[in-house]
This record gives sequence, C-alpha cells and structure tokens, in this order.
Amino acid sequence: MADTPVDTIDALLADATAEVDDPEVRYKLRTARQLTDVIEQHHDDLVAVAVDATSSDEVEKQLHGWRLGK
Repeated sequence: MADTPVDTIDALLADATAEVDDPEVRYKLRTARQLTDVIEQHHDDLVAVAVDATSSDEVEKQLHGWRLGK
C-alpha cells in the first residue's frame, strides 16, 4: 500500500474511483481524496507550530514520525 494511513486511504479511494462508473459516486470519491490532502497539510501545519513552540528536536522527530507511519 502506502507509507502513512492517509496515503493508504488515498490509494484505496483512487482504486475505488477507477472501478466506479456512477458520476455522482466518482465525484464523492474524488472529493474525499482532496480532503486527504487537506488532512496532510493540516498535520504539517500543526507540526510546524508545535516545533516552533517547543524548539525541540525530539518533538519534531515524534510528530514527523506519525506522518511517516513510524
């Protein structure tokens, strides 16, 4: 699959989109895939704020580890 849970969700949605003929369902699946991008960006923004607030390399490592699936 993929490296992170969000990447896995995106891959599953992409596969489902490719297998569906109903335009309304395809629209909903594409919208859900776009929301995974929003989730990833939101996470990255929160990591940046937390790192700035703590100035801790350990906090940064732990927060980025989640994104990498570790």
